[in-house]
Amino acid sequence: MEKNQIFQRLNQVLKNSSSLYYHYPVAAILECHDGKLYPGVNIETSSPQAGICAERCAIFSAMADGYRKEHFQRIYLLNQTKNIITPCFICRQALHDYCNPDLEIVSYNILGESKTYLLKDLCQNAFGEDSLK
Repeated sequence: MEKNQIFQRLNQVLKNSSSLYYHYPVAAILECHDGKLYPGVNIETSSPQAGICAERCAIFSAMADGYRKEHFQRIYLLNQTKNIITPCFICRQALHDYCNPDLEIVSYNILGESKTYLLKDLCQNAFGEDSLK
């Protein structure tokens, strides 16, 4: 998908965020190998642990539809600030557990500026499945 198109789509998805408590809306779109897109938004609750971040919302939605780590190509993020964000550490753990290390994370700010990261660069020395053996 073209950069302009994905940025416009992220802005549409961002409107679905439910950020009543911390007022920090975030949108994500997970792109699968076949071009299918899974949107996700953060959904805040009065108890922070009961909510969900946009990244996990998108990944878990794709997984509920039968997709797995070998299907995920990249995830796009957008927040309503001038900052280019990276996933929080809970989301990094979920990304590490359910995506390939070469997953591209393309993060946009509200101005349309972006930066691309690789999951393996954000999750060096991560705890994972091999740590449990």
